[in-house]
Amino acid sequence: MRKYLKITLLAVVAIILIGTFVFLYQKSRPKEVVYEILKAEVTDLRKTTVATGKVEPRDEVLIKPQISGIIDEVYKEAGQSVKKGEVIAKVKVIPELGSLSSAESRLRLAEINAGQAETDFSRTKKLYEGKMISREEYEKGEVALKQALEERQAAKDNLEITRDGITKNSASFSSTMIRSTIDGLILDVPIKEGNSVIMSNTFNDGTTIATVANMNDLIFRGNIDETEVGRIHEGMPVKLTIGALQNLTFDATLEYISPKATENNGANQFEIKAAIVVPDSVPMRSGYSANAEIVLQRADGVLAVPESTVEFSGDSTFVYVLTDSVPQQAFKRVPVVTGMSDGIKIEIKQGVTAQDKLRGTQEINL
Repeated sequence: MRKYLKITLLAVVAIILIGTFVFLYQKSRPKEVVYEILKAEVTDLRKTTVATGKVEPRDEVLIKPQISGIIDEVYKEAGQSVKKGEVIAKVKVIPELGSLSSAESRLRLAEINAGQAETDFSRTKKLYEGKMISREEYEKGEVALKQALEERQAAKDNLEITRDGITKNSASFSSTMIRSTIDGLILDVPIKEGNSVIMSNTFNDGTTIATVANMNDLIFRGNIDETEVGRIHEGMPVKLTIGALQNLTFDATLEYISPKATENNGANQFEIKAAIVVPDSVPMRSGYSANAEIVLQRADGVLAVPESTVEFSGDSTFVYVLTDSVPQQAFKRVPVVTGMSDGIKIEIKQGVTAQDKLRGTQEINL
């Protein structure tokens, strides 16, 4: 019995030793590495930059009152179209008591003078008809009457303007009727009936009655980093994408690059503007966030490879070309001349052809 036990134990030990030996042998053998094989292809390369900004009208006009007072009526609201000269709101004048009292006093004095002038002229006329005075004296009396009547009318107009902000003779030119100065779309009406408004003066910008803009003339306003501003110029085409209008792109033309940088989060950036072409069928709103893609460099119909396959060593560049695949892959290190890169692919000017097979960076598990 002991004999069989010893034989069994020896057999187990032998199996363990042989297994350990085989395992260590397998681990010590070099592992075969197989790489993904790629080919160069003829393609178009574009190196672009993206500027962030927003869409806005080229010109926004702030409509302000020409007289101070209280909003009596509002005829328009945001989102409505308006024509030049169309009334947006009406201002009711609240007269200053001192000015009102002075205007009333002036009118009373003018009426007294006009009454006296009418009486004097009536007498002068009778004397002239009786040939008791010369025609020169008669004409002087007539001029004095006209002057007195004109002063009375001026005093009446002054009182009406002070009290109502308008005269009966100039109702169509009333400063109490706030009118649009351009054709366009009303973007905002920040006032309501009953709000006090003041006209623009040296010490105050005045109250904005409405903001009107021509939505048929839109621009993109954004910023570009100083490292790329030297590579763009006015007249370059721009592709615009707007977050609120998905799956749509708009053509634009770069028309302005600021000559002065502004600091934004520690980086110097330059303001740019681009004129946008918007189809009539697309509803556009002021203030949409947008991204402008500008092509900085392009190369059409060039041989290109993934940039990850290129080895950079000092001023030289190399790729690995497949020379044999049996029994295992073999590669040759070939110098190449590169051109522009779009960040993913790089142009190959010399060194390989479209028929060459190149070593990729991805290893294939066998």
